[in-house]
Amino acid sequence: MSSRIFTRLVLLLLFGWAFSHTAMAAGTAPNFSLPTQAGTLALTDLKGKVVYLDFWASWCPPCRKSFPWMNEMERRYSRQGLTVVAVNLDKDHELADKFLNEVPAEFTVAFDPRGTVAESYHVPGMPSSFIIDRNGKIQAIHIGFREEDSADLEASLRSALSR
Repeated sequence: MSSRIFTRLVLLLLFGWAFSHTAMAAGTAPNFSLPTQAGTLALTDLKGKVVYLDFWASWCPPCRKSFPWMNEMERRYSRQGLTVVAVNLDKDHELADKFLNEVPAEFTVAFDPRGTVAESYHVPGMPSSFIIDRNGKIQAIHIGFREEDSADLEASLRSALSR
């Protein structure tokens, strides 16, 4: 099987996963409590805010592209109630620290080295993001990050913020 065909099959499977998990959208987001660089963060602490919850790892090339975009979203929409939370899944905290030194985060970074929170969200790959509304309901799920998708992602954020 050629690499191009394999890539297309993987993309179809991922898109199929996303569409098959739309039932999870509008469901209640699983609660969690994770360590951050500044203490501990629980999802319940963010009730009343729109949360862009992103799962990432240091070895993920698209994650490097998503961080500047998430920084911009945090700057642009935090006054309207947006909070970006990026959950790192590296088992080795030093790998996450190295990544963050190279690609700084202007938003909350939490750490899930055992992957238990990622498992509760059924994260299929890196990055995977969830838009959670002010009432703790998942409004959208996005897998991967491509700059050409950023306008649609931002529109989803604006929609959640307007409710």
